[in-house]
Amino acid sequence: MRRILGAMMMLLMSCACAWGEISKDVVESAWKRIAKADGFKEVPINYEHQDAPNAWVKFQNKDNFSVHVTEGLMKILNTEDEIAGVLGHEIGHVRLGHYGQGVGRAVGWAIVGHLLGRIGGWGGTIAQGAGQIGANLAESGFSRGQEVEADDYGTELLKKAGYDPYGLYNAMKAFADNKYVTQPNGFNSHPPTERRLQHLQEKAGEVKSSPVSKPKPSRAATKNDSEGNR
Repeated sequence: MRRILGAMMMLLMSCACAWGEISKDVVESAWKRIAKADGFKEVPINYEHQDAPNAWVKFQNKDNFSVHVTEGLMKILNTEDEIAGVLGHEIGHVRLGHYGQGVGRAVGWAIVGHLLGRIGGWGGTIAQGAGQIGANLAESGFSRGQEVEADDYGTELLKKAGYDPYGLYNAMKAFADNKYVTQPNGFNSHPPTERRLQHLQEKAGEVKSSPVSKPKPSRAATKNDSEGNR
């Protein structure tokens, strides 16, 4: 009897460790809270039937945009804090003026660099499309500096919304744990995963110990935003 109970406990523990999926209700709750905390326009979330973990804003201007989350992203995240961090990161791109007027974004938070660096299975097919991927990033991707700025903004926004400031760090770690990592290359705009994780961890620790305040765009970002919307 003890052996049976022991086996059942081991099975339950194994299932608990393997669990890593959030529901649409969790995404909706995170989006509502994170948008409200920033005073950001709350639009409906578009759920994309895609295995690749991703989230992005398709942006035309501050009054015309849509927010997209893939099922693949929901499958690798564990908590509401994590999806809130990802969505806060996307809000950061808008608030910091990273979009030029009329420029949409076709590749999102997971960006194709994560897929290029994925261990196992995908290599040949993805590598064959490297030229096309490079062109997409040139047209739609953000610079590494902009990604770091959006990470910082999202981390600060997490605390303002009442979430754990480590939410975005944990989301990024979930990417790494599932073998989605960014490798340095000539056309990948996202910072390499290890360096990005270190920065996010340090930023989260700094934000956690600081008073709550609304994230503010940098002077340069504000200037770029006004220039891009003339």
